[in-house]
Amino acid sequence: MSVRLLIITLNTVLFSGSSLSDQVHQTPFYIQASPGEAAQINCSHGIQSYNVILWYKRSEDRQLELLGYMFLTNSYPEPGVNVMIQGSADKDQICTLTIKELSVSSSAIYFCAASYHSAAYHCCTAQKPHPWLKTNKLL
Repeated sequence: MSVRLLIITLNTVLFSGSSLSDQVHQTPFYIQASPGEAAQINCSHGIQSYNVILWYKRSEDRQLELLGYMFLTNSYPEPGVNVMIQGSADKDQICTLTIKELSVSSSAIYFCAASYHSAAYHCCTAQKPHPWLKTNKLL
């Protein structure tokens, strides 16, 4: 018995306005492995301002499941999902999804999508407390 994974590349991005060169690339196209083995899928994109890679699984019953995402170089797998996400979500970098222990239920279509994290564009500033607050011991 083997586990078959069909890898689908989502050639569109989550936000419109991309050119033909701004695509999401995913490899390999197809994986066949034995239960208990691990499988790795790579994803990259060519969009300057995008810094998030999202990973999805679509099972035979057409249910879509978010497996997790990478923001810059920080990994956020969903709780209870047996995957690891490594690499970088920046332009021209590789983000790798590792499915740790394949089982028959791992047979599905996997795909990644590129996006940007809007909070990354808001500058956070630190301010010193006003001297009056210090002298009146309100801190």
